[in-house]
Amino acid sequence: MMIIYQTVITKVGQFARDALAENMLITFKQGAPQDLEDFCFIHRHGELSVDVCQGDILQLDGRDFVITAVGSVASFNLKALGHVTFRFDAAREAEYPGTIHLLGDVPTALDVNSVLTIKRDK
Repeated sequence: MMIIYQTVITKVGQFARDALAENMLITFKQGAPQDLEDFCFIHRHGELSVDVCQGDILQLDGRDFVITAVGSVASFNLKALGHVTFRFDAAREAEYPGTIHLLGDVPTALDVNSVLTIKRDK
C-alpha cells in the first residue's frame, strides 16, 4: 500500500464529536476560522500526493474504511485547506462536492494525536 495522505489530529473542536453522531467526520488544517474550528477535527496539514479515488482506504488509528465515493472538489479542498467531510454511509455517489463517503461504522475514539491516513494499492 502507498500512503497518499497522512496527518495527525491536534485539536478537537467543541462540537466536532456532535458531527460523529450524524455519521460525519469533518476535518480542517490548523489555522481554520474559529467559527469552523468548533465543528472540526483540526490537524497538522499533510501533503496529498495524488487525488483521492473510490477504492482508496482511509485509516483512522489503524482501522480501515473503504472509500466508496469522492466529491468533485474533495481532493482539492483536502490539498488546499485540509478540509473534507467524511461520511460513514457507504454511498456510491458523493452527496456534496466536498464529501468523501466511507464503508464502515463511525469511529468513536478519535482524539488529539489520532492518525488519519489515506492509502492506495500500488
